[in-house]
Amino acid sequence: MVGCGSGGSTPESLNNDVTPSSTTTQVTPSEDSTTKFSTDDVECLYSYETFNDSPSVNLMSISNWSCGTEGRVLSANGVPDHDVGTFPNAHNPNTISEQSVSATYTLEPAVGSDVTELGGPRGAIGHVLNGVKIDAGTAGTCDDSGNSCRLAPPLQGNWTIEALGQSSFNFGDDANHAHVQPSGEYHYHGIPRGFVDKLEKGEAMTLVAWAADGFPIYTRYGYQEPMDASSNIIVIESSYQLKSQPSPNRPDVIDYPMGTFTQDYEHVPGTGSNLDECNGRSGVTPEFPDGIYHYYATDGFPFLQRCVKGAL
Repeated sequence: MVGCGSGGSTPESLNNDVTPSSTTTQVTPSEDSTTKFSTDDVECLYSYETFNDSPSVNLMSISNWSCGTEGRVLSANGVPDHDVGTFPNAHNPNTISEQSVSATYTLEPAVGSDVTELGGPRGAIGHVLNGVKIDAGTAGTCDDSGNSCRLAPPLQGNWTIEALGQSSFNFGDDANHAHVQPSGEYHYHGIPRGFVDKLEKGEAMTLVAWAADGFPIYTRYGYQEPMDASSNIIVIESSYQLKSQPSPNRPDVIDYPMGTFTQDYEHVPGTGSNLDECNGRSGVTPEFPDGIYHYYATDGFPFLQRCVKGAL
């Protein structure tokens, strides 16, 4: 067990991640609707093989997406296609290695009233087009006193440590908001900056990933008026806010400022860009001009969503 006092960086021998906290007619999409949407013919032929000569990689990066009777199928090796930070490093001792990535997502996603939390052993939230997994939460925890904390299992307490947006702990993530699990799997906790930069779309609504329920994930930018593609492009902000007061029995904010733990945040409807609890909303996008429910990777918590609204 590693004891953690008043903050500071805590190297760990493990860094397992887990999310803490689940042909259509043209319609105006609604988060409470069970209307199915079709995503067929959108990024169905995304396929590449390239050698990544980043010093911490030196491997082929392979990602192949296809659409067929089984759905949207991904076959990849989980190796990023962009520059990465140094791995292993002092706070993440793991080396990037090839994985066997296989996923199938529906081509007819439907939004219902249920929310499914994903991440870690519950399954990936989704995959970026380059085949790299999205896993925004962590398995790091603290007990109520804050004197016993670990960035990896075993569980130390009920307070789940955030990978991003705090400075009390260091998970060894790189500029892409990513790091490496003990299995060698590189994965994203926030906006995949290196991949976004490679797309070179600038300040535009950019599809970067598919969620486990089959809906698209966009990064950072969206339309000011969700159903009006002619409206201004704005930075999309999540609707999560820091709580005005720490929750009962939380470790002292003097040692761990608000934002250190997942439980420090609450969803406040109507704030930010009026995204729901899964960082999604309905509206038009460049790929879906008639409108579709979709998610966003945002600069603030939850960074990448922790749940999906569609059926699995």
